[in-house]
This record gives sequence, C-alpha cells and structure tokens, in this order.
Amino acid sequence: MRYVSFSDEPALAPDEFFMAEALKEARLALSLDEVPIGAVIVSNGKIIGRGHNLTERLNDVTAHAEMQAFTAAANYLGGKYLKDCTLYVTVEPCVMCAGASYWTQISKIVYGASDIQRGFRRINQNILHPKTEITRGIKEVECGALVKDFFLSKRNKT
Repeated sequence: MRYVSFSDEPALAPDEFFMAEALKEARLALSLDEVPIGAVIVSNGKIIGRGHNLTERLNDVTAHAEMQAFTAAANYLGGKYLKDCTLYVTVEPCVMCAGASYWTQISKIVYGASDIQRGFRRINQNILHPKTEITRGIKEVECGALVKDFFLSKRNKT
C-alpha cells in the first residue's frame, strides 16, 4: 500500500489523504453557506476533479458535490467515462448522484458518513454500476460532524 507523507505530518493511507481533500471541498461549501459536502475524483493517484455543493449559489438542485466533481473529471479526461477512477465524497451519495456514477462507470466510490435519510442505500442499493466497488466509513466521524453541525446551526438560527 502506498502512503502519502509530508515533512511535519504522519503518513496517511491514500483513502485517508483523499478524503481529507474532499473535506477541504466540504469546508468550501460551508464557507458559502451550502450543505457541507465535498468530493474529489482520483485517477492514478492524482486528483482530476473536485467539487462541493453549489445548490444554493447556482439555484440548481442537481449541483451536488459529486456532480460537480464528475463534470470536472470528465472535462480533464476529455470523455464522459470515469473508468479506473475513484470518487471520494464526504457523505454517502444520494440516489441522483449514485445514478450519475452508474453512467460514468466509475470504478470505486469511497465515502465518509452514511446518510440514512437520503443515501442511495436506503432507496436502492443496486443503483451503482455492477463493477463499482464501495468503501465506506473513511473519516466518518469528521465527515458526519460537519453536516450535523451545519444543520444544528441552521435550526438554532430559526
């Protein structure tokens, strides 16, 4: 297994490193008062697409982090298929994003926190491409706390 290390920081496994990058995207969404979900797409150890929720800013219910990252990665590759790529996303994809991942034929999805209310597993666990692998629970506590705290702060303001 390859590990990523920086001089002052302990080495991180690739899943941990790339989920930390997705968390940076989630924090960008938070700074825009968007639901703090972030995503990155990786090919051959390199980030080729990034995204965070922009549904409020773009007034577009489809502007989820995953959709933004899919578009960025497809533009980078010059094609719509994301075979041999991995999506890292801070929260379990919704049905729309899971369905879009099917069409991209992405090889792997890694997510942090489960979404028991709106996650694809609640509605249709078979919506992913048959060859797509799933890993869940990477930085789960940190990913989940970001979203939970966001909604708690919204409720406390009303």
